[in-house]
This record gives sequence, C-alpha cells and structure tokens, in this order.
Amino acid sequence: MEIPKLNKLHGKLTIPGDKSISHRAVMFGALAQGTTRITHFLEGADCLSTISCFQAMGIHIQKNKDEVLVEGKGLHGLQAPLDILDVGNSGTTTRLISGILAGQDFTSRLTGDASICQRPMGRIITPLSLMGAQITSQNQNGCAPLTIQGGHLHGIHYQSPVASAQVKSCVLLAGMYADAPTSVTEPVLSRNHTELMLNYFGAQVTSKGTTAFILPQPDLKARYITVPGDISSAAYFIAAGLLVPGSEILLCNVGINPTRDGLLHVCQAMGGDITLLNVRNDGEPTADLLIKSSSLHGTEIKGEIIPTLIDEIPMIAVMAAFAEGTTVIRDAAELKVKESDRIQVMTDNLTRMGADVEALPDGMIIHGGKPLHGATIDSHKDHRIAMSFAVAGGICEGSLTITDGECVNISYPEFYTDLYSLL
Repeated sequence: MEIPKLNKLHGKLTIPGDKSISHRAVMFGALAQGTTRITHFLEGADCLSTISCFQAMGIHIQKNKDEVLVEGKGLHGLQAPLDILDVGNSGTTTRLISGILAGQDFTSRLTGDASICQRPMGRIITPLSLMGAQITSQNQNGCAPLTIQGGHLHGIHYQSPVASAQVKSCVLLAGMYADAPTSVTEPVLSRNHTELMLNYFGAQVTSKGTTAFILPQPDLKARYITVPGDISSAAYFIAAGLLVPGSEILLCNVGINPTRDGLLHVCQAMGGDITLLNVRNDGEPTADLLIKSSSLHGTEIKGEIIPTLIDEIPMIAVMAAFAEGTTVIRDAAELKVKESDRIQVMTDNLTRMGADVEALPDGMIIHGGKPLHGATIDSHKDHRIAMSFAVAGGICEGSLTITDGECVNISYPEFYTDLYSLL
C-alpha cells in the first residue's frame, strides 16, 4: 500500500484499548467467579485469539458494541479443549495461557501462525517444567506447537534470565495452581499489569524490587475493567505530532503506567514537546497527552528504560532518523525475537530510505538528519514495523510503499483511518 503525505496534523483521538491489559482482562475474568465486564477492549486480532482460546475451554464470552462480558467459572473451571488451541500471531496469548494450562488436570496443545512457531518458548518451558508441568515442543526446537500436561504444580522461586512481562506473568499464573508460594525475579523490572490486575481480582501478589510473589489458590472474583488507551499504539501519533511541522494533537486516556512510559521520557530527552493533562489513576494511571511539533535531536537509550519501551523502539528509530545528531540504542537484543527481527528489519528499511543506520547485536546506531526518500518497505507482516513506516512515509520525500501493510490489524485495525483523520 502507498502512504499519503502528512501535513499539519490537528485534532483529538481516543487511542484503542491497551493490548496487554485487554488480554489479561479476558484471561483473569475466565478464572474468576461471576461475570467480568470489560469496556474499551481492543478488538485486534491478537486479543481475539485470546477470546477464542478461552471459548474453546468452555468459557462463554459475549462481545457487544461497547463491552465484552466474560462469564468466569473459577480457577478450576476450564474444560479440556476438543481441538488444538490456535493463538494466531499472539506471543502474549501463547506465554500467558501456557502458565494457566500448566495448572490444569488435562492435556492441551497450542499452535499459531508461522511467526509464533519461530518465537522462543524455552523461556517459559524451563520454569513451568521446574514447577512440575510436562511441556513438549512438537518440533523439538523450543518453539510452538506445544503440548502441555499440567496439574500438581510446585511453588518455586525463578530467577528469570530476561526482563519479560510475558515470562513473569506465565510463572505467576502457574503459581496460582501451585502447592506453595511462587516468586519471580527479573534482571530489570518489566511491565506490571499482571501484578496490578491479579490483585484487583482478589489474588495476593506482592512485589519487592524486581521480584514478584504470589500465594497459591486465590479466590478470584469478577470485576469491571475499563481498559486505558495503549501507549504502544499512541506512539505513532506521538511521533507524527512531533515530526510533522505545525502539528498539535491531543491523545485522550492513554495509559502511562511507569513500567510502560519510557517512550515519553525518550521523546522529552530528544526535545519533544509533550504535556500530560488530566492525570488520574483508576487502577492503571492514565493521562491525556498534548503533542506539539518539535525539533528533535539524538539521544542515548539503554539500561533499565529498555523494558519500558521495547515495543516502541521501531517508532523511536524512525524518529531518530529524522532527528539531528546521533541516537544510540543498546540492551535491546529482545527485539531480535519479536514478530520479526526488528533490529535487522528496521536497519534494512531505514537504509533503503537513505538513512545512516548501523545494526548492533543489541540495538542500533542511527546518525540522523539525512534527507530520507521513499522506498518499498518490507513489513515482514510485523504490525509495529508497518505503523512506524506509515509515519516515515508521510514525512519523507517521494513515494513510500509498505508490503503487507494490513498487518496493522494485529493490534490496531483502525490505524490508517485514525492517522489520516488528523489531516
């Protein structure tokens, strides 16, 4: 698809619901007693995969115009699925549901699309096996398809080698079914939506430093969940508002959880004009973001901030290519095992546009300020790559085309409509 030009973006948008929180609301609602009501749920392909998996295990889930209703059956109410569970393209579904399935007294099988079947699942197979689950990688490569025989789990303390909310959440969810408390320590704190929401549903989860603890066999109760706007989806509009001259955009009800808000700190370090308005906290902190066009400059991004913006790095790389000076991104090797190898894909595509980019084993060095021109961009069917280059294509000289640009449906089906509504 060919990308239109962006000029003087103005207007107000309500960003779709947070993908991470939408997934968890359905999962935890299914394990609670009673009916959980979810508003502002993200109806992207990934979250719909989560719904279909729990429907296949006997959970009645109704999608109405303004809400999703999940009729939970309690911690031990899931039924053995009659067929293999299809997680689609969703890594969150795969890893979190594996923790839940590890606690069931039946055998289940998981698979997904070609991308999911290449993503590393050894990082959850190891702790779940230590807890007593039997997990087999069908192709013996540490990836999906997976077969999981659960039940009779033991509480453990797991020292995770990676800072990953998906790994942490998987172990904590399995810990609900264990015979003793379970804890997870990460090298750096990852997003904490699981800890916050499990407590909201009635579990006993505590945190100290980079360690999260959960007590077994909680009595989860249905709740009302309002999903905040996804800061990862807001990232593209933040970048567009900063980069397109004469722009001013108001993004409403965006989640600003401190374990997710690294993008805002990086934008401000680059000279971006971002003002937080109407800050509030209803379980998850949110704010309205006022974005004004700015002259950006390079910065250094590394260390503890990386887990708080890992999904936004493709968009940050585009911003860096348009900014003056050099931006260095390190400690982000996790990008290599996302929906695509985002380090290599971003380097290749930005280079096609005339940018000066060097790939590193754990990041990139981007010498910004060079004139960028249109090109044919290979999205590798990665939604975050496609959305990042939609912004780049709206600013660069000449025509830019994105292959498989419709992959944005994974997380943001209305992305192009919302972006061009600001013209």
